[in-house]
Amino acid sequence: MTFSPELEARFAKMIGNYPPGRQKGALIPMLLYAQDEVGSMTPDLIQEVSRRLKVTPLEIEEVIGYYTMLAREPRGKHHIQVCTNVSCQARGGEELFAHACSRLGLHNKEKSADGQFSIEEVECMGACSWAPAIQVNYDFYYDMTPEKFDKLIDSLRQMQ
Repeated sequence: MTFSPELEARFAKMIGNYPPGRQKGALIPMLLYAQDEVGSMTPDLIQEVSRRLKVTPLEIEEVIGYYTMLAREPRGKHHIQVCTNVSCQARGGEELFAHACSRLGLHNKEKSADGQFSIEEVECMGACSWAPAIQVNYDFYYDMTPEKFDKLIDSLRQMQ
């Protein structure tokens, strides 16, 4: 499997930052960057990262099974994560998640038919002081309300 020249350069630099025999430390960043390019944790991607880092595919499967930010199926162009943990829950996180699902016509871990949106209920994002919090791809939004969410969705739809 080959990646874009930009990602190949990033991988080479990343692996070069680790001493011989310690390149396994690059595993999670490599998986995240590869997922961004490929769309999900495909068998080919797992095999390629396994080969490059000299780890077994099983070791990679274990990491994928543990970290929820690594997906086996492609997510929407705009992957929305809504925190419903204690602080967010106390400030309306569960209601926000219900509103978001209703607005998008999706359930937890579903993707819209057009591939533009996916949604996921998640545990703590570490933003308890600014709850409720959501994340869209790599962007965080704090003190989220249903009204702010609707405006955000409208702006994301205009970007299409």
